[in-house]
Amino acid sequence: MASTDNDTIAAVATAPGRGGIGVVRISGKQLTLFAKAILGHEPKPRLARLCRFRDSQGDALDEGIALYFPAPHSFTGEDVLELQGHGGPAVLQLILSRCFELGARPAQPGEFTRRAYLNDKLDLAQAESVADLIDAASAEAARCALRSLTGVFSQRIHELVDALINLRMLVEATLDFPEEETDFLKAADAFGKLAAIQGALEKTRLGARQGSVLREGIRVVLIGQPNVGKSSLLNQLAGQDVAIVTAVPGTTRDTVRETIQIQGVPLHIIDTAGLRQTEDEVERIGIARTWEAIRQASVALLLVDVQHGVTAAEQDIIAALPGTLPLLTIHNKIDLGHETFCRRGNDLYLSAKTGEGIDILRTELLKIAGWQPEGEGLFMARDRHLIALAQAAQHIERARAAGGRLEFFAEELRLAQNALSTITGEFSADDLLGEIFSRFCIGK
Repeated sequence: MASTDNDTIAAVATAPGRGGIGVVRISGKQLTLFAKAILGHEPKPRLARLCRFRDSQGDALDEGIALYFPAPHSFTGEDVLELQGHGGPAVLQLILSRCFELGARPAQPGEFTRRAYLNDKLDLAQAESVADLIDAASAEAARCALRSLTGVFSQRIHELVDALINLRMLVEATLDFPEEETDFLKAADAFGKLAAIQGALEKTRLGARQGSVLREGIRVVLIGQPNVGKSSLLNQLAGQDVAIVTAVPGTTRDTVRETIQIQGVPLHIIDTAGLRQTEDEVERIGIARTWEAIRQASVALLLVDVQHGVTAAEQDIIAALPGTLPLLTIHNKIDLGHETFCRRGNDLYLSAKTGEGIDILRTELLKIAGWQPEGEGLFMARDRHLIALAQAAQHIERARAAGGRLEFFAEELRLAQNALSTITGEFSADDLLGEIFSRFCIGK
């Protein structure tokens, strides 16, 4: 993110479009004169007051609430002025233009939160959870993101880092006395301390993996030949009619997507065009998109008509699937009397028409996603967090394998500490920061 962190920045902090209230946020250094130019008086800190927001001629642009937070007691750690007016786009643009006249520049995506991070108001994991809280797709995901924002995840990381630092101090001090190193490390229970760190790290990784499932959800693709009930199953899982259901083969010509929640976990269900040989150009395009959806999926549900079961055509579909893609075979239409609901290995017999067996399918999808709810132990995690935790685990395992070779032992502990420190930002590159904050919305 190319920016000048000493500039005064301004942006609309509320969602685009019309609303009852709209907020313009300004952050910078020494905003008292800036605020006086807009409000006509110098605002008192942290006191909400009804004001007129004025243009350069002193005429009113809008009327609303002004809030002033002097540094360092603000979200960004700088002076922050919030103008809460009416939520019309034209009104907000007038106020924003006035801010630019006074020397502010447009804030870039995530720049307010980036400044909060740079001014030590938030660490990097907390800063990322701001965006996660805004984007949360379920109440459970929102609670999980809030725990990260309030520092639960960061506290776990800091505890692990502190334990590694203490162990590193012990090991590196022992390096100065090589003739006593074995007895000294044994007396200090260095390897017992390492085992405790390893256990705590695994517990943190479990909580992070579950938080990642809440954040990302899983992509479930429905595949099969035409007219086996894929659209009916999508409607049943979604609890509403989102896909056209007819007895005509090839009705679904393109992918139909719907996001549902199961125990707070977002499931992105994708109904696809039936897989078959066809001369219909539109249907062929839909089938090509089906294979693209399959390549991006977390799990595939292969639907077959229970009346004929898995035929050579379904076997061809299975053979063409990615080998690492989890697969459940759904034998649909048991309501026609040919079978009763049951499970046989990775095969489920159900009715997408009546809903019989759907609850079991939902449970199976959560299992495939690896969902193991841990209650208050969960916190929001991103891919980079999971990668850093995995790297730390590898270095700790290598330290354990190093045994009495203390130079290797100490180096692996150092590398594990660095990997964990990238999560909270104590050890981060500028290009990583730019990538993270560029994904935020403007005004946050």
